[in-house]
Amino acid sequence: MAGVSRFGEFSGKPTLSRLALASVVGNVLIVGTGGAVRLTKSGLGCPTWPRCTDESYVATAEMGVHGVIEFGNRLLTFALAAVVIAAVVAAWRQRPARRGLRWLSVGAAFGIPAQAVIGGITVLTDLNPWVVGLHFLASMAVIAAAYAFWRRTLEPDGPARPTVPAPLRALGWLTAGVAAAVLVVGTWVTGSGPHSGDSGAARNGLDPETISQVHADTVFLLLGLSIAAWFAFRAVGAPAGAVRAAGLLVLAELGQGLIGFVQYFTGLPVALVGAHMLGSCLVWLAALAVLWSTRERTAAPAVPPSQAQPEYAGTAH
Repeated sequence: MAGVSRFGEFSGKPTLSRLALASVVGNVLIVGTGGAVRLTKSGLGCPTWPRCTDESYVATAEMGVHGVIEFGNRLLTFALAAVVIAAVVAAWRQRPARRGLRWLSVGAAFGIPAQAVIGGITVLTDLNPWVVGLHFLASMAVIAAAYAFWRRTLEPDGPARPTVPAPLRALGWLTAGVAAAVLVVGTWVTGSGPHSGDSGAARNGLDPETISQVHADTVFLLLGLSIAAWFAFRAVGAPAGAVRAAGLLVLAELGQGLIGFVQYFTGLPVALVGAHMLGSCLVWLAALAVLWSTRERTAAPAVPPSQAQPEYAGTAH
């Protein structure tokens, strides 16, 4: 039946869920194209913002391939904005109204212009490595907002309840927190390495070997927590979705760790660095999925017709 989610309750038009999922995918693609900009040294392909040059909003032939790559990344932002705006409109037009879903759609949409501004600051500061790192982390925050919005479209509108004991919910939050820390330290590694986005861009001054070791240590901590969550969920008889989410997180981390080690010991080849950036998004989404799996929403109790409030009672005559 159209409009019925896999949870068995009305969750709004399927179009809304598709738009919300498209915003998640689009934000991940933005990270991928942003990585291509940096890895091809096209970070200053458009040397100013919001224009591409002082005279033009679009790349010119004189700017070459670097201008095309940087301008293409900017164009994708506009395409993503169109999807997000459509999702906001769909969420606010839903009947019956779902207030929490509406504000989640706004939160996911707000990240797009915020990211554009940070991207502009990145260009105007000549790819300052700390601002470049902030740009990436802001993408992770937007992905989290978009993911929450998408998952909410799949749920009924009733109250949330835990699916695992409180200590395991805390473990889910801790795992997500460490995953965020891994992302933060990863930007420090990137800021100390050779892929600056432009041959003249500065580096953050941190020792690459030392900060890479710190990054590896946080990854090992995350992997340990994720394995513990998988075993703990199985031990308490958690729903299959929670066990599966924890298992997928472990697999994502192992794959990402393999790419990380290979790229480190092979001199950071561009292709592997790009794959590692996309892998970061997948690990982050998997960590969010584990956190989300520790609770569920049940359908709101139906209000008997005799107790329902009329939308408009009119004026007595």
